[in-house]
Amino acid sequence: MRQPAGLILAAGAGRRYGHPKALVEFGGRLLVERAVDTARAGGCRPVCVVLGAQSSVVRVRAALAAAVLVDNPDWAAGMGSSLRVGLTALRATGAVAAVVLLVDMPGVTPTAVRRLAALAAPEALATAGYGAGRGHPVLLGRAHWTAVAASAVGDTGARDYLRQRAAELRVVPCDDIAVGGDVDTEADRDSFPPGAGITRHSP
Repeated sequence: MRQPAGLILAAGAGRRYGHPKALVEFGGRLLVERAVDTARAGGCRPVCVVLGAQSSVVRVRAALAAAVLVDNPDWAAGMGSSLRVGLTALRATGAVAAVVLLVDMPGVTPTAVRRLAALAAPEALATAGYGAGRGHPVLLGRAHWTAVAASAVGDTGARDYLRQRAAELRVVPCDDIAVGGDVDTEADRDSFPPGAGITRHSP
């Protein structure tokens, strides 16, 4: 396997939550710290975190020495801008692919990341499958980065590009080892078991 990079999108303001979700505590840690640990434990090197809203606060409060931090000055334009910033930053690395995770999904496990990372190749396109739906992590082979960045507008991220490339997209079932929901409110956070994302590993 050729090692992919990890790309954590953590720039949003978390308007529904009341503050950036990178700064949300879950299980005694910040979500952004957990996301970095998940990506690294899943075999991603390097791990790049895209920050935006309250970036300076996140840099002070979060233990992110194991990650490469980049700022998205246009974070308010939506997730697509953060994806573009992150992929641009990763071009300087030798990564053949990027495993993309969202900061507000504490139920994603290192095992789920490894399932996607095992497919890493320049032409690869894959997404986690949860029942009949799809979600993160998403694997983007390096050969797709330019086109993905061009299509990433607003909050769509890579969605439109993956839809256009549906025939090439591999859906990797992950609902047996991960929870695909996100955290938009405190009620969402509290609906996850405290060990979500760190104890549900496959043998």
